[in-house]
Amino acid sequence: MDKKRCSNFNLYIRIIMISLLSGGLAPAVTPAADTIMTPVQTTTDDNMHSAVVDLYLDVTLNGNHIGVEHFSEIAGKLYSNKETLLKTGFKLPAGMPDLVPLDNIAQLQANYNVSQQTLALTAPLKILNLNTTRLNQSESAAPTVSTSRGLLLNYEVYGAQNDETRANTFSELRAFNSAGVLSSSQLTQYSSAHSGTGSQQSFSRLDTQWRSSFPESLLSLTLGDTLTSGLSWSRPTRIAGIQIGTNFSLQPDMPTTPLPSFLGSATVPSNVELFINGMKYYSGEVPAGQFEINSQPNISGAGYARINMTDALGRTTTQSFSFYQDRQLLREGLTEWSAELGVVRENYGFSSFDYASTPSFSGTWRRGIANNFTGAVHSELTRRLVNSGLSIDWIPAANIGTLSTSVAMSSDAHRDGLLYSLGYRWIGNNFNFSTATIATSGDYRDIASSYGPPPPALNSNVVIGYNAASYGNFSMSYLQYRYPGDRAERYAGASWYQALTENIYLNAGINQNVNDSRDRNLYLTATLILNNNLTASSTVQRNNDETGYVLNASQTQPSEGGWGWNLAASQQASQQNGQGELGYLGRYGKIYSGFNHASDTHSAYAGGSGALVMMGGGIFATRTIDDGFAVVSTDGIADLPVKLQNNLIGTSNSQGLLLVTSLKSYEKNLLSIDPMNLPANMRIDQVNAYATPADRSGSLVKFSIKPVRAAQIILVDAQGELIEAGTQVELNASRGQQTLVGFDGLVYFDTLELYNTLQVHSSQGPCSVQFAYPDKAVSIPQIGPLVCQKSL
Repeated sequence: MDKKRCSNFNLYIRIIMISLLSGGLAPAVTPAADTIMTPVQTTTDDNMHSAVVDLYLDVTLNGNHIGVEHFSEIAGKLYSNKETLLKTGFKLPAGMPDLVPLDNIAQLQANYNVSQQTLALTAPLKILNLNTTRLNQSESAAPTVSTSRGLLLNYEVYGAQNDETRANTFSELRAFNSAGVLSSSQLTQYSSAHSGTGSQQSFSRLDTQWRSSFPESLLSLTLGDTLTSGLSWSRPTRIAGIQIGTNFSLQPDMPTTPLPSFLGSATVPSNVELFINGMKYYSGEVPAGQFEINSQPNISGAGYARINMTDALGRTTTQSFSFYQDRQLLREGLTEWSAELGVVRENYGFSSFDYASTPSFSGTWRRGIANNFTGAVHSELTRRLVNSGLSIDWIPAANIGTLSTSVAMSSDAHRDGLLYSLGYRWIGNNFNFSTATIATSGDYRDIASSYGPPPPALNSNVVIGYNAASYGNFSMSYLQYRYPGDRAERYAGASWYQALTENIYLNAGINQNVNDSRDRNLYLTATLILNNNLTASSTVQRNNDETGYVLNASQTQPSEGGWGWNLAASQQASQQNGQGELGYLGRYGKIYSGFNHASDTHSAYAGGSGALVMMGGGIFATRTIDDGFAVVSTDGIADLPVKLQNNLIGTSNSQGLLLVTSLKSYEKNLLSIDPMNLPANMRIDQVNAYATPADRSGSLVKFSIKPVRAAQIILVDAQGELIEAGTQVELNASRGQQTLVGFDGLVYFDTLELYNTLQVHSSQGPCSVQFAYPDKAVSIPQIGPLVCQKSL
């Protein structure tokens, strides 16, 4: 018996056994109420004697291509086993027999094409078990940082003269390499009175630190002066020591807040579009089955989403969702932490090395327990002081808003205290509301209390805002705070803002001291914005019982560089003030000068700011650099245009170098060169490159541009006839470079030496040519005709 007959015989026996068992040798299977498939019925005698045909059909399910699967045909009916049905994507009820006729599966439509051997299955999603397709997934990988060695000096100088001469300077020096960045900032002050009482000068070091970052682990390590981490209810402290913790800025593309996700289902392959607050955020194809669209809309607060789904027949269905987004929460499973150990810095800005003698420890931990629930813990520890607390941020449901609460306890030399807070915020399209109250009881203390005032005993605020469209934006606020031992201060305020036209804006407001009816401030401001960065404004204000006026006109310097100015005049009661300033923003920095008049005092002032960079073999003067930057090298080629994100930003200098500022650290910044003006005998390895500088550091981007000895050589034989096209030519045989002769006896090489030998393998027999490359070739010269001499 051959294999096919054996297979049919075995299948025939299995059918008989199933029939016998179904007919009485075994209890009948009773389907549950929600059973979606009917077991195979008792096979008749005619069916038992029918031929069993094995089929391998190309299957689609609701338009999704499954692939080739095994089926059987018995008496004109298609049968499938359990393994095939599970693999295809069907849900199977308990007690289902191994072999099932497709006709017995409720609500299943099967279209069997005999000639093409295909099987198109169509079934409702409720009887299917298809995978959920996740769309618009945010993939974030740690950036490959390219930091080079270099030095940077940011500086700012300011001088003024009236009845005394004053001069101040601020500087920040950075030294960086691939391991991290060492930075130090300092402030100098000088003053000299004209009365001859002498001069005063001072120098104070501000911050000195070393920072190393590890993008793959989202960690940063800081040694030196730094600020401790904290939560909304704690107070950061300036310390000198060590800090290690999470730094999400090392992977800027990684979403940290919960991402709204929208679920849907498609019976057949369809096109879906996601709209959030009327703006399209996603469009793409989905297969049949459940799908989930993840999005990262740049909004905070309540939102409205709509999904339009269009199938292959053009039928469109719409699903609508509402959601609430709070960017202060962490997405589920994400953890943020920081730990600090050091001594507190005292008299910052006045003394360079004034530190506390007692070490302190602090730590902060936050975790996205769920997408709508973030928990946090903060602790502080120093001699005799222990402070620890926890907080939560929770969104109970969509369009409910965010609830925040915290509680902390402290013990300082057996003096105990308690801090507690409660807050709520809700942001909508037209209405927003927030309130927060932080209060302490007992002798609550933190580390900052040992070197300054204690936390307020009460700090409470309420803010209500409403956008009335045609009538402008309204807001009201209430603030109350109280320090231990003092009486409470309470203020109420209201403001209104309205754009009358595209160029004219009005702003009005009132602030009232609730405890003192005379302590009141009212103001009305009109602002006019014109072209070329021109702005003019006028303000009428009343402070307590005095009325004042302010006039201001200015033109800010354009970002690409240029002049700017500012004029201001004010009057409050009998006091009149005025100011005028002129400034210029250039490639190498910013300078400004101005004049002040206040009552009987006159003063003139001037200042400037900029930066110096030493990197890549060059020294550059530029504007103040706050983030990353790059030095572009064009291999010594001058006047070569360089682009950032396809926008021209400058040309290389005489050394073939260009400093490019305003790069974003830990992001790919596309740099490119324009080679159109290069001579034809230049070889360029690449015209595009990415610069990914680290924090406050620089990257060296090299574009390899090398001159090559290239030439077109005309070859003729001993009779002066052009060498036949297609003849093989070898350059300097020891290097093994070969090419073919083209039309008109031309052969091209771009790797020539000063002296060259060509071996020509023509149909007339081998011959050779020797020649020297021109000394002063600036492009691709044409050499020849050269006579190819037969080899001896």
